[in-house]
Amino acid sequence: MKKLTGLQIQKYLPKTNCKECGSNTCMAFAMKLAAKKADLADCPYASDEAKAVLGAAAEPPVRPVTFGADKSLVLGEETVFYRHEKTYVHQTALAVNVNDTDEPQALEKTLQTIADYKMERVGETLVIDMVAVTNKSGDSRRYLNLVNKAYDIVKRPLILRSDDSKILVEAAAAISGTGSLLASATSKNADELVKAASENGHALGVTAPNLNELTTLTTAIKEKGFNNLVLQFQTHSLAEQFQINSMARKAALKDNLKSLGYPTLKFLDASDYSDTIVAGVNEITKFGGICVLPEFDPSQLVALMTSRMNIYTDPQKPIQVEPDIYAVGEPGPESPVFVTTNFSLTYFIISGEIENSGLSAWLVVPECEGMSVLTSWAAGKFSASSIAKFIQEKDLEGKVDSRQLIIPGYVSQISGELEDCLPGWKVVVGPQESADIESFISKILAA
Repeated sequence: MKKLTGLQIQKYLPKTNCKECGSNTCMAFAMKLAAKKADLADCPYASDEAKAVLGAAAEPPVRPVTFGADKSLVLGEETVFYRHEKTYVHQTALAVNVNDTDEPQALEKTLQTIADYKMERVGETLVIDMVAVTNKSGDSRRYLNLVNKAYDIVKRPLILRSDDSKILVEAAAAISGTGSLLASATSKNADELVKAASENGHALGVTAPNLNELTTLTTAIKEKGFNNLVLQFQTHSLAEQFQINSMARKAALKDNLKSLGYPTLKFLDASDYSDTIVAGVNEITKFGGICVLPEFDPSQLVALMTSRMNIYTDPQKPIQVEPDIYAVGEPGPESPVFVTTNFSLTYFIISGEIENSGLSAWLVVPECEGMSVLTSWAAGKFSASSIAKFIQEKDLEGKVDSRQLIIPGYVSQISGELEDCLPGWKVVVGPQESADIESFISKILAA
């Protein structure tokens, strides 16, 4: 179908500007539909003609699929092939696999560890998104016991994996309403698993030996009225997975091939530690939807979660902290005052170095649009006047008795002007590199 412009789409909308869709005007909503950033279903007054004409045209090229009882985990809904074109929207979900053949006590310990796992990075708390429960025993009762236990402990959507469709159907019913995933339907058992997924509120993984058979299968399932699908490609090497992921995403975005416009699922092999990380990074960088690690390994999770943060950030908007005056340690009125920008990485490095020195201090973080020190200074966002204005607006003088302000060494040239803007304050030029803060504190501030 030919892509419609915002003006063409607006002709089919009610033109009431009711704002019930979340946009201020019908024209604004039409522009979102044209950019595939909205769903026609958001318009409560869309006519049957509009639904017929615009429904498929306005649908995101990669269908959004939600998981969890609260539908908080969303995959898909991507509209660009390259991250720098705009941004990627929903990050790859990381899951950990457990097998029903593992020792019960070890399983319970692993599940609790997964539930408790948290990683703090640049102000964000990262957790494991899903748990895959694999049926290796062939024993229905044993598998169902583990499925129930896994969900009771982790309280996150599960990936139910078994070669026996009857066991999958039973497991789907056992955790009905949890928004989990059945993995995976083939042309032989699709009808049975579609029914189980639909009745119990789950998504369905689909798989086939090649892309042609997979598109045939997804098209057939969609025509029957079920569309919460996840694609599991059958590949035999990293290079093949790289190629298939790219081909499918390109077909969905550039060719509007709806049969491949779904998130993906990949189970990683446990054969080699390094190979597992490389395969995981491939999924994150090459459009993977769900990446399942073969076992719980915190060192692998750190590597993959860090890589994912680097990819799934808006390239046009740096990660930033809220502009404010932050306490590092337990500062008092006489504690020194440092200044830096609100670029997250800069903030956490500087605050960490101050804390590591054993010093309690105040850290002034003005609005710099998430830029680093030199970049924000060059852009006029980290100037003497803007810093002084922020300090006055936050009434720093009413919080501290100290009148000594320590600025980054890279912007030493603003020290005189800053003193002019803040009468009564003495500006001290700090080190250029964060690694020198501890020695600066011990040699200069303590002197």
